[in-house]
Amino acid sequence: MKEIDAKGLACPKPVVLAKKAITSNQEVLVIVDNQTAASNLTKLGKKMGAEVSVVEESETEFKVMFKKKKSSDNETDGSESENNGAKIYLIPSDTMGDGERELGQILIKGFISTIKELDPLPEKIIFLNSGVKLATKEDIVFYLKELEEQGVEILLCGTCVDYYGLQAEVGVGEISNMFEIADNLNRRDVVTV
Repeated sequence: MKEIDAKGLACPKPVVLAKKAITSNQEVLVIVDNQTAASNLTKLGKKMGAEVSVVEESETEFKVMFKKKKSSDNETDGSESENNGAKIYLIPSDTMGDGERELGQILIKGFISTIKELDPLPEKIIFLNSGVKLATKEDIVFYLKELEEQGVEILLCGTCVDYYGLQAEVGVGEISNMFEIADNLNRRDVVTV
């Protein structure tokens, strides 16, 4: 069994180390020091088709165990086989454009409310930096939930959510990590808003 001590490592380093280890080992144990890292590792394991278990030893120690499934039919490298032409939208700000802030807020709300009318819909919308604040605004969350119901995946940068202290305020989407974000951006056509 491969063991990785990833305590103290910033996102996405624990995920990157785990992915490399899972690729070449049947069993991998990764030790991290926070719940967000444990959650990110759990998502990675599921995406790679591994069995995942998490043991919370204390508030600052989580042991994440990965076991490859025996059947190669169930394994995946995390890549998605089909691309129906849908794009990924990257929203790195809570405003749109570089002009007046108030106008930028009006524009981003108008943009997000209009996405549901597009064909095809984007595959994913990824929020970074101050863009994660949009997932806390009730009038924007309404439109994002509609998009989720139509199959659009909403991803929020976990480091950004933590930086702004928004964990309890997020109303839509899934907390992600920089490895998953970079992997998604690398696999699809990306539109930066």
